Amino acid sequence: MLARSRRPAGTDSSNTTVLMATSTLRSVDSHTTAADSGRLVLRVVLGVLILLHGIAKLSGPPDFVIGMLAKANLPSILAYGVYVGEILAPVLLILGLWTRAAALVIVVNMSAAFFLVHMGDLFKIGPQGGYALELQAMYLFTALAIAFLGAGRYSIGGRYGPMN
Repeated sequence: MLARSRRPAGTDSSNTTVLMATSTLRSVDSHTTAADSGRLVLRVVLGVLILLHGIAKLSGPPDFVIGMLAKANLPSILAYGVYVGEILAPVLLILGLWTRAAALVIVVNMSAAFFLVHMGDLFKIGPQGGYALELQAMYLFTALAIAFLGAGRYSIGGRYGPMN
């Protein structure tokens, strides 16, 4: 739709008519609904995918992580942080409670995985031609995006809840 507008007097000596394009396709509310729906999809998908990794680690102590921490001369007690990063934080993401903090915990968890486990693959291309660490990078940067975006209105904490 085109709307006509006249410039205020004194701004242009030619006093021309300006045509402005306006859209009636989307209201502000539909844009907000779409953005909040997108936040919900990001939260739930990332939460479920990382939670599945955490559930797999519940069968026993995180021996693999303890071994990697030992190689890096870090205290083995930090290995239990994997449960915070792969069980607690994803559940909070799925629920939409303390979303920004939970997303940042996942960012830290994925960063630790990069530096402890995947440094040798950091600049490699995988056998199918994609980035060797594309899944880990997707988890890391999706969590970072959620930390910036927040939970949105479709969450237990609500759009303006604490850390949402």
